[in-house]
Amino acid sequence: MAPQKNFDLAIIGGGIAGLTLAIALQHRGIKVSIYEQAHKFGEIGAGVSFSPNAVQAMKLCHDGIYESFEKVCTRNQWSSKRQVWFDYLDAYGEEGEQLERGKHAFTITNSLGQNGVHRATFLDELVKLVPDGTANFGKRLKSLEQNDAGKCVMEFEDGTTAQADAVIGCDGIKSKTRQLMHGLDHPCAHPTYTHKYAYRGVVPMKQAIESIGEERAQNSCMHMGPDGHVLTFPVNHGQTLNIVAFRTTDKPWVNSDKLTAPAHREDALKDFAGYSNDVMGLLKLTNENLDVWAIFDLRINPPPSYTKGRVAIVGDAAHATSPHHGAGAGLCIEDAAVMAELLADEAVKNSNDVEAVFSTFNEVRKERGEFLMQSSQRIGDTYEWRAEGIGRDFKKVEHEINWRNAAIGDVDVPDMCKQARSKLKQKLLA
Repeated sequence: MAPQKNFDLAIIGGGIAGLTLAIALQHRGIKVSIYEQAHKFGEIGAGVSFSPNAVQAMKLCHDGIYESFEKVCTRNQWSSKRQVWFDYLDAYGEEGEQLERGKHAFTITNSLGQNGVHRATFLDELVKLVPDGTANFGKRLKSLEQNDAGKCVMEFEDGTTAQADAVIGCDGIKSKTRQLMHGLDHPCAHPTYTHKYAYRGVVPMKQAIESIGEERAQNSCMHMGPDGHVLTFPVNHGQTLNIVAFRTTDKPWVNSDKLTAPAHREDALKDFAGYSNDVMGLLKLTNENLDVWAIFDLRINPPPSYTKGRVAIVGDAAHATSPHHGAGAGLCIEDAAVMAELLADEAVKNSNDVEAVFSTFNEVRKERGEFLMQSSQRIGDTYEWRAEGIGRDFKKVEHEINWRNAAIGDVDVPDMCKQARSKLKQKLLA
């Protein structure tokens, strides 16, 4: 669509958040350029899933985003489990008894059910929706200033510069935009280690079935135990099983500059010694050499604001969360929907109005972003019987998961955007 607004925006970062926002803006007639530090679009990590709020947000951003999701997502393979989020299993038993099979504790459902998407595959589909000439690669942000003409001037590590009327940082958990907004010495400049880490792996579905049977291999399961939990769900249209094994530790992470470190299958087997034979069998199927992923977030030191003048941060740059809710990527897309709807509002006429848009975005999104970060840590502890007041009481565990999932997923995203636009108009008229 040809530009309909007389201002242009720069997006820093070309991951799921940045691409989703760029697509939503371009299809609303807003000129946007993406500046990505890598030399091509790409995502790290394996499987990601989305809750109902995220699917609403996809449709609101642009139908093509939802169609891309539908094209690559993998749901539970059994039709009887299409609305199952996870089957929750006791993988440890009473007093550490070795279980042959994890014992079914309860099942969590929602209107969408489980839907595994490989991050890179989803991103590849989103790239197809971005017009040629939108992206600029090899652009690692170095500095960001506003000149006398009111333009935001971006300087990159390669020595080049660019200008835009406003800048939106979608540059993830290590966001340079966030650092430049609040200062390198501000507590929010760097994420904090949650004292949880995870082994990730994907295994052929045939091998997974041989190990744990069709029902548990072909449908999403959460294996719970003391100070650890293992989640599994099918990806690649049921051809492979995604495995993520989380463990809590009291030890520090050695190098905060790197979120991953090399590990071995034997490390995972030691960490989950005593867990059910299902868990041990799956871990034995992973590659001998694994990466272990440190789980960092912004929960302890959230940014005091998501905006400063004509600069804003969205997605993980604003509210990087642990993955235990399975809602981090979804909230990024929610952010994109709200931001796009605000910028496209007919009351937004020029670049001066963008500051009011960003201020409104901060008002309507900050509380929800901070809730997700806090709730995700709590829910991870709940899976591992660490949550205060809950422990190993499965009725309490089930209740805690249901109400927290509902707070994230059972919302009306179009109405959320409508209320945000109402706040914006009041601000512009003041």
